[in-house]
Amino acid sequence: MVILFAALAVLIYLLYRQGFAVTESVTAVLFVFQPGKQSDRASLDSCTGWMRHAGRFRDSRVYAFSLDCRLSKGSAEVLLLDRQKQELLRLNQDRSTGEIELDGSSRYYLRWEFRNATGKCELRW
Repeated sequence: MVILFAALAVLIYLLYRQGFAVTESVTAVLFVFQPGKQSDRASLDSCTGWMRHAGRFRDSRVYAFSLDCRLSKGSAEVLLLDRQKQELLRLNQDRSTGEIELDGSSRYYLRWEFRNATGKCELRW
């Protein structure tokens, strides 16, 4: 039983490091999140909370981020965080684009924050 638990813990950790597992604290009627290689998508209904996942940025280059939020109410933000969880870039409805140089060998995280949001959002890079 202990070996099974340890194997499961290692599997979850490896999925998280590769950007497939997500950490979240969300209250919503509907919350659908789809991470991708060059974009993330979210569909929401009365969603409040946050979620974070490891971003997959394999190349060292300047990345152009674009946040497209089509919300009927509420607000959404996306933060790009470094390995120490320090904010590097913040995008929202007021500032929907940004560029930043990323190191392909470093680890980065994308943190989505929602405040009573209903609609759809997409982050492209």
